[in-house]
Amino acid sequence: MANQTNGHLGVTEPISLSGPTETDFMRTQELETFLADAGLYPSHDDAVSREEVLGRLDQVVKSWIRRVSRSKGYNEQFVQEANAKIFTFGSYRLGVHGPGADIDTLCVGPRHATREEDFFGVLHSMLAEMPEVAELHPVPDAHVPVMKFKFMGVSIDLLYAKLALLVVPEDLDITQNSILENVDEQTARSLNGCRVTDLILRLVPNIQNFRTTLRCMRYWAKRRCVYSNVSGFLGGINWALLVARICQLYPNALPSTLVSRFFKVFAHWRWPNPVMLCQIEDIPSLGHTVWDPRRYYRDRFQHMPIITPAYPAMNSSFNVSTSTLRVMTEEFQRGDEVCKAMEENKADWKTLFEQYPFFESYKHYLQIDIMAENEDDFRQWHGWIESRLRILTLKIEKYTYNMLQVHPFPGDFCDKAKPHSCSFFMGLQKKQGSQPNEGENHFDMRGTVEEFKQLVHMYTTWKPGMEIHITHVKRKDIPRFVFPGGVRPQRPARPVRPSRSKLSDAATAMVGNVASASANGSSEKNQIQPPDLHLNANGDGLRVSEPDVGSSGIKDTDLFSKEAEDIAIKKLTGGSLPEVEVSDELDELHYLESLGSVKAPETTATTSAVAAPSDGNGEEAGEVQNQIFSKSSPLKRKASELEAVELVPTFYGANPSASENTQRKTLKYFKIVLSYISFLVLVLSWKYDFCL
Repeated sequence: MANQTNGHLGVTEPISLSGPTETDFMRTQELETFLADAGLYPSHDDAVSREEVLGRLDQVVKSWIRRVSRSKGYNEQFVQEANAKIFTFGSYRLGVHGPGADIDTLCVGPRHATREEDFFGVLHSMLAEMPEVAELHPVPDAHVPVMKFKFMGVSIDLLYAKLALLVVPEDLDITQNSILENVDEQTARSLNGCRVTDLILRLVPNIQNFRTTLRCMRYWAKRRCVYSNVSGFLGGINWALLVARICQLYPNALPSTLVSRFFKVFAHWRWPNPVMLCQIEDIPSLGHTVWDPRRYYRDRFQHMPIITPAYPAMNSSFNVSTSTLRVMTEEFQRGDEVCKAMEENKADWKTLFEQYPFFESYKHYLQIDIMAENEDDFRQWHGWIESRLRILTLKIEKYTYNMLQVHPFPGDFCDKAKPHSCSFFMGLQKKQGSQPNEGENHFDMRGTVEEFKQLVHMYTTWKPGMEIHITHVKRKDIPRFVFPGGVRPQRPARPVRPSRSKLSDAATAMVGNVASASANGSSEKNQIQPPDLHLNANGDGLRVSEPDVGSSGIKDTDLFSKEAEDIAIKKLTGGSLPEVEVSDELDELHYLESLGSVKAPETTATTSAVAAPSDGNGEEAGEVQNQIFSKSSPLKRKASELEAVELVPTFYGANPSASENTQRKTLKYFKIVLSYISFLVLVLSWKYDFCL
């Protein structure tokens, strides 16, 4: 659960507790208007229709469990008391669903109702016979088994959890850990969705701000083609966890600021350091596997761990690959650049939500065409292929040694001239900055493609007519049916890749100057002054520049407001800081050290330019220093804040530096044990000689 003993939510303290400014209120209003104009809010009629569907579905599962109980031989009294219950989770439970969105539901049943025979057998047959149900598609082999269908026109994803209870009470509380006693892994994973959703709403400081921000980020992810868990990107629960973490770090910020800080934090996040809303809880008595790369080898190779807060803690983003992580990181960096431009009134919300030009971004693509004989076969074949496309991405990465990067498009395209068929696309490009050896300018993927085709043809319910064709196409040969209206747009200017900010460029230039001064043996490094804090021209004391008032999320009375926030974000994201980013932090620590507020690293020289002046104004200088050293001074408070920022928990294998430290400790202990054994051998040999 959340650690609230120190008055905050999350595993670390907030970066800022500042409230919103007038600019924040104005930008948040503009954001909400933009989302409403985009049609992201459901109508009243839509809400009423969904409530009716959920009530009808609850009646169906209650009728189903009575039929199952009767078939198991239970008496009529028990049959009438038998119960199954429907719970919701996902976007509908979080309150961020849009018109036409599906509803994630969970059916909780007693221990005598099995998943394979009763849920995917009896209940599937009942739904297939109902005229209100259409497009029924069971997926029993999925990581989380699910039954997909449309009920009265509303898309439903139905999971099943078999509890170790004889009768399911109507007031069942599934957030209690005791509900996981004596259940299988599939049930635990199915319950995790509802438990995580309820816990997220408890772990955010302001639910309304969380919902608006999450609705915004979901729409942005869909526009930028990074919203799809099955394709190797992030799904709804992943985005909810990331947004909830930002809400914890900025508990008093409005959605406009939360969106900006979302990109700022995750553009610099050192993956695979995990994102967690609370400490991981391990309950050995329940016996479920908890995400822990120190204990489980498979957890060490996950690229983007986003950990669920409910027991048992799981990595909700295990589908992310090296290529999809690269795509999302670039999009986070672009979002950060756009938000910085918005703060300077050089961009607007429309710029942030521009559609990603997928078919103009790459020169080469893979086209995966699938087809079947009829609509039912095509629906089953489509679901199977879509769930396995991630394996094709992993195989391409593996057999090209990550030299060829893959960008799967999260969705499909249908050619109206070809019924019962559709096409998936993957963008291909060579890894930037790589130096290929002789013969590596071309990649032969024929073996990889054939291996993947053999894998998908192992589908247990494969039928004649279910086919798949994979071909390589160039950008100019992309079929017209993928474009709106079937018209190929004129090729725009080459899309600009995300570039580093002006602040990063300035930091790079500053590091270059420091390196140059160090190489020449000069002492210019000691003359570097941190931003907004330097000596007056007369050298008679310190002058503090007033920070600009804006939507930075930092208190206006704090010194180094933006710089301190950057430092806090760098610390929070975990991992070792690169040389370019260390300079600003060290400069600030040098200055604070000269004031006696904090101790800088021993390898860095202190700032001599801030020494107390000795021109006869000793008393005035002493008063200034006393004010600086006092516990209530802004500098002292800022130093305490910098020292109080906690790092994200690091796990063996999840952070290279943590792994190296563990190896060094192991080597040290090994040497100690070896010395002790040598000493014992020496003593024993001496005693043996003495006895002789």
